[in-house]
Amino acid sequence: MTLLHGGRLNQIAQQYNIPVDDWLDLSTGISPLSYPIPEIPLQLWQQLPQESTALIAAAKQYYQCEQVLVTNGSQSIIKILPNLWQTHMPLSKTVYLPERGYKEHAHAWRIAGYNICFYHDELPAIDMLESNSVLVVINPNNPTGKLFSVEVLKQYQSKLIALNGLLVIDEAFIDVFSSDQSMCTTVNNDNTLVLRSFGKFFGLAGIRIGFLVANNFWHNKFSNALGPWQVNGPAQLIAEHALLDISWQKQQRHNLHQLRKQQEALLLERLNREELSKELIAEINGTNLFLTVSFHNKNTASKLYHLLCQQGVYCRLGDEEDTLRFGIAKQEELTKLAQAFNKAVTT
Repeated sequence: MTLLHGGRLNQIAQQYNIPVDDWLDLSTGISPLSYPIPEIPLQLWQQLPQESTALIAAAKQYYQCEQVLVTNGSQSIIKILPNLWQTHMPLSKTVYLPERGYKEHAHAWRIAGYNICFYHDELPAIDMLESNSVLVVINPNNPTGKLFSVEVLKQYQSKLIALNGLLVIDEAFIDVFSSDQSMCTTVNNDNTLVLRSFGKFFGLAGIRIGFLVANNFWHNKFSNALGPWQVNGPAQLIAEHALLDISWQKQQRHNLHQLRKQQEALLLERLNREELSKELIAEINGTNLFLTVSFHNKNTASKLYHLLCQQGVYCRLGDEEDTLRFGIAKQEELTKLAQAFNKAVTT
């Protein structure tokens, strides 16, 4: 089964018969502001990718960890994790996953034959966790924006260590928060894995690079399973520069926060106007990389999604089709977004 994701602009443009260049694509949680590409030496294009000790050092510093594995994005880890864990812990049968969240997690564990127990907004009761089980936490959650504290996650970590279980924390969107919100510093055991994405915060998803923070045991297991040449040389150099550029990171967090506030205000103003028969929005959640809108009437999301597409605005219709997730727009794109809402809600 192929899962649907945002970022399918070519298909959507063809479906609605609007040229690709005429669209405002807010279908992903990728920053609209990207790290500037440094000059790349010719030999990095000519050679097979080498392991970059400079990148690994930069990643260890950025993630504040002792061991890190460079991968071609989190997806490669998500895909092979269930089988590696099953080999390591054959008695494991159950995985706990957020009901709303990145669906590739559930897809991978389901294919591996695990019993999937979904939890809602809150983590499953800690005393109800089974021996040898796996708990997957998307922190902050995509699309709900729910963020669990390090203190809470450490309690679950201790419990899963005692149960010979595994805690998997997907921190793909956590870069917009302060570093002390991350669990990367706690990965000193066989029972914890942290997945980090590079492309979202740095706005360079196209270079396909991510990181697995794990102890030496899991580092070697995943490295052997993934094989050589995971990430091309130019991508490694770009990531090295970006991870070391503290000044740019600080400015990026500030800029994204400002853009998020402006866009949230726009959503509320355009969808809850007095001239509408009633307020459409129930609540807005998210992070500084995306905003997820819930509606009083669950049918509103699907209807509004299609009306916005007809105006050349592409957002993400939730998997349950009762929410819309908007990536963060640039300042100059807000006018097009506002105009699209004006036409959509009066149609």
